[in-house]
Amino acid sequence: MAHDDDAQQAVPNRPGLRTDGDGVTRRRPLREQHVEETVEVAVPVRTAYNQWTQFKTFPRFSTVVHDVEQTRPAVTAWTIGYGPLRHRFAVEIVEQDPDAYLAWRGLEQNPSHQGEAEFRPTGSGGTAITVRMLLEPQGAARILTRSSRAVRLTARLVRGELLNFKHFIEGLGQEGGAWRGTIRNGRVQHDHPEPPRSRVAQWPVG
Repeated sequence: MAHDDDAQQAVPNRPGLRTDGDGVTRRRPLREQHVEETVEVAVPVRTAYNQWTQFKTFPRFSTVVHDVEQTRPAVTAWTIGYGPLRHRFAVEIVEQDPDAYLAWRGLEQNPSHQGEAEFRPTGSGGTAITVRMLLEPQGAARILTRSSRAVRLTARLVRGELLNFKHFIEGLGQEGGAWRGTIRNGRVQHDHPEPPRSRVAQWPVG
């Protein structure tokens, strides 16, 4: 659902941080956004989340995503477009909690955006997926983004892509892969620290 009143404001504040009961600092969800869309899919949260994290499969169901390349552990390069037109840009995953939440930001200069996806179980055993996006253009492009028509077009695109994902994962019935890692502030968190390495080549440690 697009929020036309948000479109008339200056670019909203960036999401802040929250400290949960476990003492871990995480991003707050976007407090304001230009676009918010939700779709329910008839698969469990774990299945929906696992498939969503397989970014390279997005071109299999998306009408606008043509290619996704992993360039760094938390950075992917996306190629999107209609017809012969193509646009390539980098996206950084800044926060990721398995089966719950994923937040990203575009690394392009103009236009740029932030986004997040939340995964919640439904009473029927399925998953409610909510995607929020905050458009952050610079210069003259900011005026276009504020227009209600541009916001509606973006919302329609996000809604369409969510429905495409719904049909895709429900058709599969199970995920085609998974990445179960956690990301904080753009860095992959490791459950177990790497063992110490010897400063002498080929010298055993321990």
